[in-house]
Amino acid sequence: LADHPNVTLVRERIDALPDGPAILATGPLTAASLATAIGEATGAEALAFFDALAPIVHHESIDMDIAWKASRWDKGEADYINCPMDKDQYLAFHAGLVEGEKTPFKDWEKDTPYFEGCMPIEVMAERGVDTLRYGPMKPVGLDNPKTGRWPYAVVQLRQDNAQGTLWNIVGFQTKLKHAEQVRLFRTIPGLQNAEFARLGGLHRNTFIRSPELLDPTLRLKSRPNLRFAGQITGCEGYIESAAIGLLAGRFAAAELRGETLVPPPVETALGALLGHITGGAEAATYQPMNVNFGLFPPVDGKKKADRKRAYTDRGRAALAGWLSSPPREQADISPVLAASA
Repeated sequence: LADHPNVTLVRERIDALPDGPAILATGPLTAASLATAIGEATGAEALAFFDALAPIVHHESIDMDIAWKASRWDKGEADYINCPMDKDQYLAFHAGLVEGEKTPFKDWEKDTPYFEGCMPIEVMAERGVDTLRYGPMKPVGLDNPKTGRWPYAVVQLRQDNAQGTLWNIVGFQTKLKHAEQVRLFRTIPGLQNAEFARLGGLHRNTFIRSPELLDPTLRLKSRPNLRFAGQITGCEGYIESAAIGLLAGRFAAAELRGETLVPPPVETALGALLGHITGGAEAATYQPMNVNFGLFPPVDGKKKADRKRAYTDRGRAALAGWLSSPPREQADISPVLAASA
């Protein structure tokens, strides 16, 4: 990279946001001074320093013969899927949380304190056998339609994307190892066949609330001369971060040439992830996400065994069409130039 004729590599610390057109890809360990500048530009409440990932389940894998949709006390819309537990099931689940094998913090994460809103579920379980029943597994106000009574405990799932294909397990951020999560969470009634789009985790991280801050081409709405890319946008994974960086670069290059590059179709992996980051996710509960089939528009009329092939074939065709289409219109880059002046 250092030898590339079109690249000037400068290794120095950046403490303030640049004035000119720029892409910020500062990653999970953004320096405090630059993080402060980003917080001032985006709003401090829209900048996170610790991700708290609850597991996300594909809706089609939830057994709705056991679970049911309702909100507490039947108030408002039925926003939650509820999975009931009796006492024996709850006690076994509690023991599994306490005894389960956990992932240790990395050295640079060890001194990052927990805060109450993102407490790992196993840490809550260690506080006492009934702590979860008075917290995220509280059954009060949730009548099981099959019994007419409140269960002993309830696991709730909340819709995680606009399409309703992904549902996160509320309050289940965890440091349990992934295999342990799959084994234990499949003991929850209604989730015995659960397919996970993402498993839980807790990490030191820096990311912005992209769904409300970024436009479809990754520009910061309040400062359109700046784009964000990579992990700071809330994508999870090396390939995903590189992919969003690639898109940010193509969008910026087209804009500086006076062109508009249309975002890739949502039927492609690039477009599905980009769409999730820039508006498809629920902004209020936004947490980092890897690419998964739950981000794509559903494929109808296919057997489960054939569905992933159908997603792949559709995505390849959509990507080929996007790559062969030149920028379609002249872009209005006056906001960028004005902000850079």
